[in-house]
Formats: sequence, C-alpha cells, structure tokens
Amino acid sequence: SVLAEGPVNYYATGKRKCAIAKIWLTPGGSGKITVNGKPMAEYLNRSALEVYVYQPLDHVEARGMFDVRALVHGGGISGQAGAIRHGISKALLEANPELRPPLRRSGFLLRDPRVKERKKYGRKRARRGFQFCKR
Repeated sequence: SVLAEGPVNYYATGKRKCAIAKIWLTPGGSGKITVNGKPMAEYLNRSALEVYVYQPLDHVEARGMFDVRALVHGGGISGQAGAIRHGISKALLEANPELRPPLRRSGFLLRDPRVKERKKYGRKRARRGFQFCKR
C-alpha cells in the first residue's frame, strides 16, 4: 500500500526555474488536482503539462488515491508544472518513506537546477553579442 499511518494531510514544497509550489496531499480523495483554486486542466491548459504533473503519481501507482491542492507562484506555466511535479514527489515521500528508491531512480526528487542565465554587460543577452560590422 502507498499509504502510511500518520497525519491527514501531507505537505511539501516543490521548485523549478523561478516557480515555487506548495503542495498538500489528502489521502482517500477522488484524485483531483486543484492549482490556485482551479482544476489543473483549466489552470495549465496544456495536456502535455498535465501528463508531466501526473508522472510521479503514475510511477508509484497512486493516481486517484490522493487529492492534490497546489498553491503556485512565480515563473511561467511550464516552470509551475515542474514545481508542482517536484512538490507532489516530495509529498508522496512524506506519505510513505518506502517510495524513496523508485522516485529517486526516476529522478522525481531532484530539483532541476537549470535557471535562466543572467545578462552580461557588453552583450545583448546572456551570450549573444552585438552585431559586428567590419566595414
């Protein structure tokens, strides 16, 4: 069983790019995910991102066993979906510590370190220089 004895709600924080997601898992729900008070499908508006968010739950066969409530801010839609996915993975670990090996093997517990590179002086963007004209 995926569930462990303990509190009613499991909480975790997920991060990706500039997005931060607070996740609450409630066991024994219908399996619906709400993001900032809206259904996930309505909030994310992209089926690929929905599949991405469901990955940790599908991996440990816990889809439909938890209701997920997410409060997310910062970044864009893609970063927010990544933050929700990371938070769900960490909250599943709170619910049942025995899930660590499968979640870890699939890379769900790692915080994706890739963030936007800062702009450098003397350049147009982070690496793009100004157009050079020889004559």
